[in-house]
Parts: sequence; C-alpha cells; structure tokens
Amino acid sequence: MATLFESQPEYMTRRANLAPGFIAAVSEQLGLEFMPTGKGDLQTAFGPEDVFHYIYAIFHSPTYRERYAEFLKTDFPRVPLTSDLELFRALAAKGEELAALHLLESPSLEALITQFPADGDNEVTKVWYQEPHGDTPGRVYVNKTQYFEGVPPELWEFQVGGYQVCEKWLKDRRERRLSGHDVLHYQQIVVALKETIRLMGEIDEAIPDWPIT
Repeated sequence: MATLFESQPEYMTRRANLAPGFIAAVSEQLGLEFMPTGKGDLQTAFGPEDVFHYIYAIFHSPTYRERYAEFLKTDFPRVPLTSDLELFRALAAKGEELAALHLLESPSLEALITQFPADGDNEVTKVWYQEPHGDTPGRVYVNKTQYFEGVPPELWEFQVGGYQVCEKWLKDRRERRLSGHDVLHYQQIVVALKETIRLMGEIDEAIPDWPIT
C-alpha cells in the first residue's frame, strides 16, 4: 500500500532549480557532494540552500556591484565560483544572515534602534527626513507631528533598485493610517538595512581578491 508521500505526483516533489551543469561545476570546484535538498554540512556535502546563500552574498558585495556595474546593466549577473572552501563557507553564512534579515525572520530585528514617540492619528501625509542635529537623532516624518526617531542618514539614503527603502515604504502608504503592526514593521526594516550594510562590508572583507578564484 502506497504511503501519502509515495502517492504524490512528480510535479509536487521538491527539487532544486539549479542546472545540472552548474551543480557539477560547484561540486568539482569545492570537492563536495551535492545534496538535492536543504543544506549540507560543508565538510563533505553542500545543498541548494548553501548555493543560494553563497550567491546572495556575492550579489550583495559592494565591490562586485561596482566592478561589474556596466555589465549588469546589459545582462544577467554572473556567479563567480570559488575553489576556496573556507571562502564558500564564509560567504554562505553571510548570505544566510542576509536572507533571514530580508525575510524579516532574523532575531536581530528584535533590537530596534528607532522610536515612534509622538501621539497622533498615524496618518501618512507627507514624508521627509530631518538630519541629525545636536542631541537630536535623524527623524523620518510621516506627518507634521509624528516621526520615526533614530534613523541615521546612511539608512535613510540606502537604495534598493534605485529607490530609497525608508522613503518609498512610507510613500506607498500615503493617506493611510499606520497600525501598530505597520510601525513595528517599519522599525524592523530600519534594523534590516543597518545589518545589511554591516554584512555587505563583511562580505567584501571576506573576499581577498577579485576576480574570485
């Protein structure tokens, strides 16, 4: 008698969306066997999640983005492979941290760095940034009286896809009232950007030379 899982059609079977030739190239470079799902121990085997995290880290390298800026304007990004297992492990770990941040699943998001101190109706009417001055940290205003306090300039200016994340998220909610969940979500985004900048620097520090070998 077939079990529940044995009776599942083939299209429902989980599999990695990686080309066999690419898997073979990574396996040859690292000297590890490929596991079809999840993560490997990176001692004898690697999995598709390890590959994803490695790629995620590479694509967040400031040097990679600068070095291949012109190429990235006209074609899909290329993934440089490495034969340095220690480097692969380090970058996969950084990529895993980044992915957790961007999915808002990282424990780091609990350490908020901003406040939303002023009472009001929480309606987003006009979004603007007030630079830090004296003892007053940077503020992101959502209306005339309410603001997120503690947003450094480098986080306010941080862009993804040509948009300032901290500004666009609020502008997309103009004429709406922020719920308590929205306020917390925005504060977590600020933390995620702060940690992203940190990790991007660490990724560059981990890569000794370009091109990667």
